[in-house]
Amino acid sequence: MAGTKTPKKDVKEVVRERYGALARAASLTGATITLTPKESQSCCGPSASKGDMVRVKGLYSQAETEGLPVGALAASAGCGNPLALAEVRPGETVLDLGSGGGIDCLLAARRVGPAGRVIGIDMTPDMIALARRNAAEVKATNVEFRLAEMEKMPVDSASVDIIISNCVINLSPDKDAVFGEAYRALKPGGRVLISDIVTTGDIPAEVRASLDEWSHCIAGALPKDEYLAKMRAAGFRDVAVLDEKSVSELTGWRMNLASIKVGAVKP
Repeated sequence: MAGTKTPKKDVKEVVRERYGALARAASLTGATITLTPKESQSCCGPSASKGDMVRVKGLYSQAETEGLPVGALAASAGCGNPLALAEVRPGETVLDLGSGGGIDCLLAARRVGPAGRVIGIDMTPDMIALARRNAAEVKATNVEFRLAEMEKMPVDSASVDIIISNCVINLSPDKDAVFGEAYRALKPGGRVLISDIVTTGDIPAEVRASLDEWSHCIAGALPKDEYLAKMRAAGFRDVAVLDEKSVSELTGWRMNLASIKVGAVKP
C-alpha cells in the first residue's frame, strides 16, 4: 500500500487548516500570499498573489479567466483544468469535488447555462464562504456550495451528469470512499473528469509520513496504476488517462510525481 498510517482525522485537520489560510488570504483585497520555497513550486501550493498568478493562468485560457473574480483565481490550488477536455452540455448538473474558491464551478456554470446546475463541495468553511462570495460577485445563480467531505457527499444518488475535481482526491485518506460516493452520485451514463497528482516512482518514507506533505498533495498521492484501479473497483468503466505531465515539467520541482487528467464513465 502506497499510503500512510497517519490518522485520518489528523490529515483532514492539517489540510483544512492549510486551505483555510489560503482562502482567508485570497479574500483580502490586494492581498499577497507569502510562499515558502516549497509552496512556490508545488502544484497544490497557493497562488503567489492576486497580481501574480502565472501558474494558475497557465492552466486556464485567457477566455476562461476573463471576468472571473480575482478571489477565485487567487484561491486556486489545482494541478490542471478538468473542464479542458470535458464536454459539458447546457442543462446538465455538474458536481465539483473540493471546489475551493469556486474557479471550476464558475467555469462550469457558464457551460450548463441557466437550465443547468453546478454543486461544489468542500470541507473547509473559509473556502465555502469565499466561493459563495465569488459566485455572488458574478451573479452566478445556478451554482451552490455545500460544506461537506468527499467521503460522504450531500447529493442524491444518480443525480449528477458529470463530476469534476482538481487536485483534491489525492488529499483524501480514504480514496475508495471518494470513488464509491462519486459512482453513487452519478446518473447511469454519467462521467467523471479529474485532474490529480499521482506518483511515478518511489517517494521517501519520511515524506509519506509527514502531515505537512499531505497538505502539499504528496504524501497521499497514489501510484498511477493504483489510482486507476481504485476507480475501476468502484464500478467506473472506460477509465483512461487523457493527459499526463511530470510535476518537474510543470514546476521544476524534482519529485516522482505527475499531474494526470483522467476520464471515466458510469455504465
